[in-house]
Amino acid sequence: MKNLVAAIALISSAPLLAQTPADFQQDFEFATQSIGEEYAYFDAKATRWNDIPSLYAEQLRAVKTRGDFVALLEQVVDEIYDSHAQLNTNLPNSWRLVPSGTDLWAEWREGGATITQVRERSDAERAGIKAGSTIVAIDGVAIADAVEARLGRSYDHKDKAARDWALRSVLAGRHNAKRTLQVRKGDTTRAIELPAPDQSWRGDALLESSEIRPGIGYIRVNDSLGDDALIAEFDRALETHKQTRALIIDLRNTASGGNSSVARGIIGRFVQRDLPYQKHVLPAEERETGVRRSWLELVSKRGDFVYTKPVYVLVNRWTGSMGEGIALGFDATRAATVVGTPMAQLLGATTRISLPKTGIGINVPFEKLYHVNGKPREDYVPPVTVDVTKAAANQDPFVEAALRALASRK
Repeated sequence: MKNLVAAIALISSAPLLAQTPADFQQDFEFATQSIGEEYAYFDAKATRWNDIPSLYAEQLRAVKTRGDFVALLEQVVDEIYDSHAQLNTNLPNSWRLVPSGTDLWAEWREGGATITQVRERSDAERAGIKAGSTIVAIDGVAIADAVEARLGRSYDHKDKAARDWALRSVLAGRHNAKRTLQVRKGDTTRAIELPAPDQSWRGDALLESSEIRPGIGYIRVNDSLGDDALIAEFDRALETHKQTRALIIDLRNTASGGNSSVARGIIGRFVQRDLPYQKHVLPAEERETGVRRSWLELVSKRGDFVYTKPVYVLVNRWTGSMGEGIALGFDATRAATVVGTPMAQLLGATTRISLPKTGIGINVPFEKLYHVNGKPREDYVPPVTVDVTKAAANQDPFVEAALRALASRK
């Protein structure tokens, strides 16, 4: 934690001129030490972090440019195979972020690379890729070989979490490159080309609002949980649904995360009093002092009225970070029923490590986050689950599941 304070003090004096090999060496040492001190999830990783300096020493000596150094840092950060850990700068050929920049969610199942969800309004959906399909190859390389090449140097490549992380990263691809997938569904295998642009989708509005059925309100957040203006926009939308008999809040397009002010601003419209909505744990302090630090974060009543009719919150694999926190908060306060699939499972809350010479920022999870019942956020499963492989044609299985849950209350 002391290193972060030092970084903030030094960043303003970071030179604008080209860095020297000594600068890169200093920032590399600062990065590896700071991540080692701050990262909250080493206990869940197979990574041998203390081996990183020696594993990357030769590559560090070969660094000549800032671009070389960014590429090196990306590899180093990827050694913790954590989609919530990332640089704040990238290169044209950097890997896309998961889930915000990808259109496919996949897992290794029975030895195959299985698509378990396809992002709405994405090129993959438009190309007809379906959940339950198997990826055979990408860009002419067998998917198992592509994943093997994506894995790091400091852990056993048999680690399941690392292999699933690498699979999703490989399928996301690089910012400047199209992807050609060999996709098998049943007895049919076909080649599908997906274009280069990232798959993040926001639209022009912070949210969409309508009556999805007579008397049932619907608010869809358009990946805007980091924008404080969403609070007032949400209030305006909620006002139009004041007289509805139920409300659906759609968080399936919140992959980029957000901030807790917006989260508390939204949940606060549905609670009558101060209530805990998530639990925090700070492992770095316990490692430093031997004393565990944890606390509950509260959400407070807000606005002119409290919406007390049934509320259903829709989530999927593109519900990420703060979207996950909002879903757990609704569940913890019993202000809503969560409907969907497991979410993005992004680990914890992040802090930024600023490198003193290059000014490059590295975001890493430094707090563990939990449901108020003590269950890790990443292990949360909605009480009303959705099987996306059984969706009827031209129907939204998430909305249909919410409507069935509402009907069952009668």
